[in-house]
Amino acid sequence: MLAFAVLALYRNYQKQEPSRDGFQPEKRTERPNPRDKKEIRALKTFTGKVVGIKDGDTFEVLFEGQTERVRLAEIDCPESAQPFGKVAKKFASDLCFGKTVTVEAGGKRDRYGRVVGTVFTDDGINVNQELVKAGLAWHYKDYSDSDELAAIEEQARAENVGLWADNNPVAPWDWRKNKRKRR
Repeated sequence: MLAFAVLALYRNYQKQEPSRDGFQPEKRTERPNPRDKKEIRALKTFTGKVVGIKDGDTFEVLFEGQTERVRLAEIDCPESAQPFGKVAKKFASDLCFGKTVTVEAGGKRDRYGRVVGTVFTDDGINVNQELVKAGLAWHYKDYSDSDELAAIEEQARAENVGLWADNNPVAPWDWRKNKRKRR
């Protein structure tokens, strides 16, 4: 009971106005919450090491001591639960996991805070294009008007490469929409 009384007096003391001599009880500063989002950096072009592959079109890149989640621009790989989703992830991992890459993003981020950009390996391979060429990604025409990516996708379709060998491949954006409807 005595502890409660002391606590109540202490709280009341903290709420008091400063006295005439200017004494003000010291305010406690709150520690930063580790769950708060990290600082959003406007990254145009940067070079870092790929330290994680989330799926075929989303990587973790270590840059200046911080990881940045990078979403490949202009393409969309199958989701992990879709046919070829795991194959796309493995292909992307084989291309760049543990390697130094350059990300050209122009400062763009998506609604999830991911850097959206084109990824190039040290030996000049455009990872975005390679995924489309291997038939492991769609050219995401809603977000791209690249004639080059459109031509690469058409070539992969014509050769029945990767997911284009499937009789009825479902675009990831349609798959996600159907998944939301089923909930």
